[in-house]
Amino acid sequence: AAYGQLWIKTATPNELYFTDDAGTDFPVGYKLTLGTEQATTSGTAKDFTGIPSWVNRITVMFKGVSTNGTSSILIQLGDAGGIENTGYLGSDLANGAAGTAYTTGFGFATAAASVYHGSVVINLEDASDYTYIAHGILSRSDTAFLTSTSGSKSLSAGLCTQLRVTTVNGTDAFDAGAVNISYE
Repeated sequence: AAYGQLWIKTATPNELYFTDDAGTDFPVGYKLTLGTEQATTSGTAKDFTGIPSWVNRITVMFKGVSTNGTSSILIQLGDAGGIENTGYLGSDLANGAAGTAYTTGFGFATAAASVYHGSVVINLEDASDYTYIAHGILSRSDTAFLTSTSGSKSLSAGLCTQLRVTTVNGTDAFDAGAVNISYE
């Protein structure tokens, strides 16, 4: 395709693309893409890499996620320079009570043996300074409990191309469930 033109990708499924003046191809309409689900039955972090730089919205989905400790669950963003663990602004709200402020990721209060379900939506707010806004809610299926988070983060070197789900202390291990992302 020539620069500045629309064209149809012939691979299955057919998709409409735009090629900009720099020769970069962008899908038109930003079709929702589902990532590959990762089991959260072991390990201390789950990484999602290869997120295209044109993405404007990422949704992180939790299905029965649990850890073996009480350290809060975190979502951290990254660009080509790696995952960033500083500069986050925001807090959680746990079951209607005052929550915790987080500076190392978008965080959720957790408890040992708790089982969480829900999602967090992360929107690109300003492409010129790589700023993202997050908001989301997780609920527990083992008891009546709701935790929410919101905040912002400006990446240091570019747009978000990777994401990590971990815990504040980085040592509590996942012991149940699965996590996945979708993006558009």
